[in-house]
Amino acid sequence: MDWHTGLAGLAAGLLIAVVTAPVGVSGAVFLLPVQLSVFAVPNPSVTPTNLLFNVVAGPGALLRYRRHGTLRGPLVRRLVLGTLPGVVVGAAIRVFALPGPTVFRLLVAALLLPLGLWLCARTLWPVRHKAASEPSPRTITGLALAVGVIGGIYGIGGGSLLGPVLVGRGMPVARVAPAALASTFATSLVGAATYALLSLTRSANIAPDWFLGLSCGAGGLIGGYLGARLQPHLPETLLRLILGSLAAAVGLLYAVQA
Repeated sequence: MDWHTGLAGLAAGLLIAVVTAPVGVSGAVFLLPVQLSVFAVPNPSVTPTNLLFNVVAGPGALLRYRRHGTLRGPLVRRLVLGTLPGVVVGAAIRVFALPGPTVFRLLVAALLLPLGLWLCARTLWPVRHKAASEPSPRTITGLALAVGVIGGIYGIGGGSLLGPVLVGRGMPVARVAPAALASTFATSLVGAATYALLSLTRSANIAPDWFLGLSCGAGGLIGGYLGARLQPHLPETLLRLILGSLAAAVGLLYAVQA
C-alpha cells in the first residue's frame, strides 16, 4: 500500500474514534466496513486488522480516562477476565468455521442492526419506570465471556457490545465507558496475537494487514484521546443517537449485500 492509503486510514481512524470514544467504543465496529469496502482488506484478514487497530488506538482514550481515575474498580477486572478467553475461542471459530464472505456479512448484519435500533429506541423513547438493578458480578463475567467470543469473530474487542448492554442494565456511562475500552484493548491484544499464531498453521490470508492496521490505529490513538477529552462537553443523547444510526445503517447494508 502507498502513503495515500496510509493517510486515508489515519483520517478514518481519527474521525471514527473522536465520535465513539466518549461512549466507550473504540470505533472498530464502524471501521470494519470501511476496511472491507474502501480499502479492500481480504476476508478473513480484516478481523485481525481490526483488532490491530484497537491495540494501537486504545491507549489514547485510556490515558485520558486514567488521568480522571476512572480505570480503577472491579468492573474493569471482571470485563477483562471474562472477555480474554472468549476472544481466543472467537478467533478460532472465525478462522475454522466462518471463512465465507456471505456468512460473515450475515453475522455483521445480525450484530449491528438490532444493536443500532436498540440504541436509537432507548435514546428517542426512554423507558420511564423503576431503575433497573445492576447485574451481579457473575452475570457480568458471563456476559463478558460471551461478548468476547463474538468480538473475536467480529474483530471489535467486545467493548462496543458490552457498553450498551451494561448501560441498559442501569450502570452509568461514566463508569462503563472506561471499563469497556479497557476490555476492548486487552482482548484485542490477545485476539491479534491469536490470529498471528493461527496464520502460521493456515494457508489462507488470516494475518493482519499491518500497514493499514497501524495507520488506522495511529488515527484512532489521536481521535480516542480527543474523544475522551470531549466527553464531559458533549450531549450523551446526541452521541448515542449517532452511534445507533450508524450501526443500524451498516447492519442493513451488509444484510442487503448478503
